[in-house]
Amino acid sequence: MENDKNTWNTSSDIDAVGKAKLDSLENNIKELESMIKERNILSQHFIKEGENMKANIKTFLIENAPEGEGDSEFARERSELRKKQIDISELQLNEKVNCWRDIALLKKEFRENVKELNEKKSRSDMLGRILNE
Repeated sequence: MENDKNTWNTSSDIDAVGKAKLDSLENNIKELESMIKERNILSQHFIKEGENMKANIKTFLIENAPEGEGDSEFARERSELRKKQIDISELQLNEKVNCWRDIALLKKEFRENVKELNEKKSRSDMLGRILNE
């Protein structure tokens, strides 16, 4: 009778441990998908804001174009504003590269998590079949 009290239910214990790990991996995968989308959106907002800034500078330069000779001070300011446009374009280009790099790293981690999830599910299914036999 004492042996009956000590029977182990290993199947449910293993399932509980395995389920927690699978749930964790599934949550990681969902989070990575979300991070990829958010990074893309962030980059698009950054690029759009840069385009707006460049358009504002261009509009300002057109509206305040010198008539006739103009003074050298204004010419210097126009040159500085054009330089700012170039700086913004460089920042936009860097953002595109950084976004691509960030997303590539996130996708790599995503693929690794999916692979690990599939392997764990496969092992869990195999173990479940073995224990049920």
